Amino acid sequence: MIIKVQQEDFEPMAEMAAYPVDAIAGAGGSVTFIGTVRDYSETADILAMEIEHYPGMTERELERISAEAARRYDILDSLIIHRYGHLAPQDNIVMVAVWSRHRAAAFDACRFLMDVLKTSAPFWKKEITLAGVRWVTDCPGCRAGGREGHTHLPYSHVRTS
Repeated sequence: MIIKVQQEDFEPMAEMAAYPVDAIAGAGGSVTFIGTVRDYSETADILAMEIEHYPGMTERELERISAEAARRYDILDSLIIHRYGHLAPQDNIVMVAVWSRHRAAAFDACRFLMDVLKTSAPFWKKEITLAGVRWVTDCPGCRAGGREGHTHLPYSHVRTS
């Protein structure tokens, strides 16, 4: 597993191409999720997002959830990249990639990693809008991680500062 918590942007295809071949020998496929900054929230247009993290603890938590994914699913390896700092709409925030012998395990593990990452990794997100600054808090739908997805209702998970 490779974990990267960084301020600089990343190029998803370059990250995939650079992954150590010996770590994914026997892979029949990979699944990748790329998360970007939205230009909207439930309450306002987003001008920027600031992401903070707890150095050391963040990496340990990402390692823990990667190890848990490896225990739960028949995967060969995984990659998590998460950015912090000042980000603009459409900037990359997160990349999760999973390699496995068969696609089902890769899809399931990738979804698991994103769902758990969104709810347990020590990152804090602040939305910057024309109306002011808001800290984004946990969303029950995100925590549930259902396959059907969910919608965010206005003010359902945003605290005004």
